[in-house]
Amino acid sequence: MMRIMVKRAISIFGIAELFIFATYLFSSKIFANVEVAFFSAFLIIVGASYAYRKMVIAKVESGEYVEDRELLDQIEDPHELYDGKEINDAPPEELSLKEIVKEEKAKVKPLNVKNIKHGIRGSVSIFRVLPYLFLILGFIALKNNNILDLWYYLPALFVGIITGSLISKELFI
Repeated sequence: MMRIMVKRAISIFGIAELFIFATYLFSSKIFANVEVAFFSAFLIIVGASYAYRKMVIAKVESGEYVEDRELLDQIEDPHELYDGKEINDAPPEELSLKEIVKEEKAKVKPLNVKNIKHGIRGSVSIFRVLPYLFLILGFIALKNNNILDLWYYLPALFVGIITGSLISKELFI
């Protein structure tokens, strides 16, 4: 099964690269813009998907994430809007806005070191930092060599995003 997914991913990437290599027939300037933009966007999407997948697997293995809802409940109420819990059990005439606000504030999770650590670990992953570095350095290199052309660069970013998301779905889901 994994072998089939890898073959599909390679074929998607190969087809995209064939179209990009075809731009070399027009101009090496166009090819450089398209290749740098496509490859950087592709790496950003695939790297972010892989880093996110690793983070989710680590949370599941550590037991931090526990699914306590039944499948039928998830289908009927995916956002837990009708979970049967009332804001306050008091009759409507006895409700006070201040009490409701206090109860809702108590439900909000405070910002703590553990939450910050997980956020930083997910966003500073090497699989996310290196592709962005490649994007920035590639853009600067094109600009410094006076071959940057945004008419080709920006659409190639979009193509890289689409290709990266297709390959991420093939490999990481």
